[in-house]
Amino acid sequence: MEIVKLREDIYYVGAVDWNVRSFHGYTTNRGATYNAYLIMDEKITLIDTVKAPFGQELLERIAEIVDPAKIDYLVSNHVEMDHSGAIPAVMEVAKNATIITSEPSGLKGLQAHYGSQYKYQTVKAGDVLSLGKRSLTFVATPMLHWPDNMVTYCKEEKILFSNDAFGQHFASSKHFDDEVDLNIVMQEAEKYYANILMPYGKQANKAIEIVRSLPLEMIAPSHGVIFRSHIEDILDRYSYFCNGENEAKALVVYDSMWHSTEKMAFAILEGFKRAGISCSLYDLKENHISDIATQVLKAEYLVVGSPTLNNNILPTVGAFLTYMKGLSPKGKKGFAFGSYGWGPQSISNIQKELEAMGVELVQEPMKINYIPTKEQLREIEDRIAGVQ
Repeated sequence: MEIVKLREDIYYVGAVDWNVRSFHGYTTNRGATYNAYLIMDEKITLIDTVKAPFGQELLERIAEIVDPAKIDYLVSNHVEMDHSGAIPAVMEVAKNATIITSEPSGLKGLQAHYGSQYKYQTVKAGDVLSLGKRSLTFVATPMLHWPDNMVTYCKEEKILFSNDAFGQHFASSKHFDDEVDLNIVMQEAEKYYANILMPYGKQANKAIEIVRSLPLEMIAPSHGVIFRSHIEDILDRYSYFCNGENEAKALVVYDSMWHSTEKMAFAILEGFKRAGISCSLYDLKENHISDIATQVLKAEYLVVGSPTLNNNILPTVGAFLTYMKGLSPKGKKGFAFGSYGWGPQSISNIQKELEAMGVELVQEPMKINYIPTKEQLREIEDRIAGVQ
């Protein structure tokens, strides 16, 4: 297997998942990686593992460098199973290794997943672990995006093993930011932030402050490429993602049964265009919610429409609202719209969901019975054109 060297005696030993296309509801159209790193020192240290099906690949990569049985420490930055899934496989070989995890949530999570039979050592913010020539300092980053999360910093090498922060679901045969298309990396970093970290903007801001205080020559995340040439670029992008400021753009998201709600969606779009507001339209039959979430991240307006189906909203719209409510977008304005036959319940239900999500309602719900006339569509345009 190819040996990927970050520094002398520091190696990438993770796995590339070329074929994965879904990550608990988030489309990974460019695949993913599960990054793990091996440090050869007086104490041989593995930082994170991989998803369980790739455990043997991880061990084979390590074996190209050293007998895995000689591992002294296994640092677990995050309990989630795309990071920790191969812990049992590693510990089966490295029987004398100590698992380093955060106190108390990391220990609790790992024991819940894999039992208490292993040797664990907990660490808290600021704790330092000596490896010999090098040391590891641990920085707690709780709720970025689980309570157990932490990042690991090697001051001697100026490398931050950043866990989920700065990650991207992006499969590549190359492992560094200056070996691939940076535009694609940044697109995937934005999608990752929007779908995984959006609810935790405050925690992300704090993490960025900590990271900026560290002398850095490399950021090695748990997914995607390693940053060595564009560190400031990814830090600036993260500052932009989580600064709480939205752009003057509108998203019109809908599903339609017989095109009446769709006609309303296009009228709303035209109204935003007349108001001078950049806008996009997303039919939920054609667009995945995780791609739309990436656009919601910085949009000022979120407008959602559905016809009534069995006294409620269409399932696609319900799924979108549930997904967005979990991501908790901040500072949005919007309203509900839709056509209906004998019951207009869908529109009021959407309005309630938007309000519960914290969206500022800037229009009364827009309802049209059956098929909208040209005059009604023009009225919708006029109403939206007056929104500032």
